Amino acid sequence: MAQQERRLLAWHETMELHEIVALQSIGLMKLKMSFKKVEDQELRELYRTCIGELEGNLNELLQFYPSAPGYQGREAEARQDVSFFAADLLALSKELVRCLAAAITETATPALRKTFTNQLIAAIHGHERAYNYMHKHGYYPSYDLGPLLGQDVHNAQHALRMKY
Repeated sequence: MAQQERRLLAWHETMELHEIVALQSIGLMKLKMSFKKVEDQELRELYRTCIGELEGNLNELLQFYPSAPGYQGREAEARQDVSFFAADLLALSKELVRCLAAAITETATPALRKTFTNQLIAAIHGHERAYNYMHKHGYYPSYDLGPLLGQDVHNAQHALRMKY
């Protein structure tokens, strides 16, 4: 199929899009919330640059959502801080699992490998707890792609509208 003929994203690329947009939306919100606390001018400029880059990334990526299978928009609702903090915890736990798994493949010292392995198992359980909390409270509709993608768009638009 030619590139121009393709109207829908594939399922696997839709899920990658979801992961990247969710991560960047959370990161953008965190940077904007903490910007005023940063007193060092050079660091503030780094924050400002990163914020601009993340905003650009999200604006580019949001254009692909209408082409995602199952996408359905979502009506705007008041952002609940608890869902943001839960998503932040989930993102941290997911990244910790990834980092520890990669670290194990690079470790030659048995005692360090065992420590990383034990921490990986704990991180997997931590991720499960965060996911279960979010799913239970409706913050992560992982079994319903349309609302999941709609939530991504909602969160990204909220992050883009935030002032700093």
